[in-house]
Amino acid sequence: MTEDATKTAVIIEDDPDVRSLLDEVFRSAGFRTVLAGTGLEGVAAVAANRPVITTLDINLPGIDGFEAARRIRAVSGTFIIMLSALGEESDVVLGLTSGADEYLVKPFRPRELRARIEALLRRPRNPEPSPATTAGATPEAGDAAPAARIPAGVAQGAAARNPSVAAAHPPAGTAGRWHAHRDISLDLDTHTVLVAQQEVDLTPTEFDLLATLLESKRRVRSKSDLALVLRGEAFGSASYVGDPDKRAIEAHMANLRRKIGDSTAEPRYIETVRGVGYRLTAHDDAAEG
Repeated sequence: MTEDATKTAVIIEDDPDVRSLLDEVFRSAGFRTVLAGTGLEGVAAVAANRPVITTLDINLPGIDGFEAARRIRAVSGTFIIMLSALGEESDVVLGLTSGADEYLVKPFRPRELRARIEALLRRPRNPEPSPATTAGATPEAGDAAPAARIPAGVAQGAAARNPSVAAAHPPAGTAGRWHAHRDISLDLDTHTVLVAQQEVDLTPTEFDLLATLLESKRRVRSKSDLALVLRGEAFGSASYVGDPDKRAIEAHMANLRRKIGDSTAEPRYIETVRGVGYRLTAHDDAAEG
């Protein structure tokens, strides 16, 4: 990505020392930075500045980082790196479930953060939500978190864009790079995901995981394979993938399955190959008909 006015990072952190360190790391990576000390300030900064990457502490004044992540996801496709001293697996899972793409435990090493930033920059950015779907999406301080959105009327719009999606075939002559399986389809160009003719909102990480599995079809992809994809590296790379990265993949896959209405007990789209990884389910044409 070139260094231009769009290469902005929003840093949401209440500790001045950590905020200063993050500011230094992002500036050294060529970013313009916007600093915020509370969750509400951070959500407003994201909406106003359209950052490529947002860092988010959990223990913030006012709304916490989990709630801030949910509100950010309602208005932005920014990559979210959650930074916290909370390192229990349940905290990591909750952070990723709230919409974070990465989770780093404090104290973190600046070089590791820089590596995560560079990996995110190698990935295609999720398009910003349209004004129609984000209007009024930033709640006031006392409001409940916005639910995962399937925008009103989108079923009709999705059917118009992709009338054959229920049969798992992208429409002939439609622009875009579509991948489909059963009644789920995905367009790489617009980052659109349709399930049973309804548009589903995924985080950039969830989108990349689904795209990888759709492209791989019945070939099993291990957790290490998928972690490398999220780093922007090729399958079979010699890069080390540790247990925290593999657990993060498990959490992202759980979120992805929940959003597309899949089940681990009776998988329709994605099945787990125990001890190996993930792949698409077998496509039973007879059953689909």
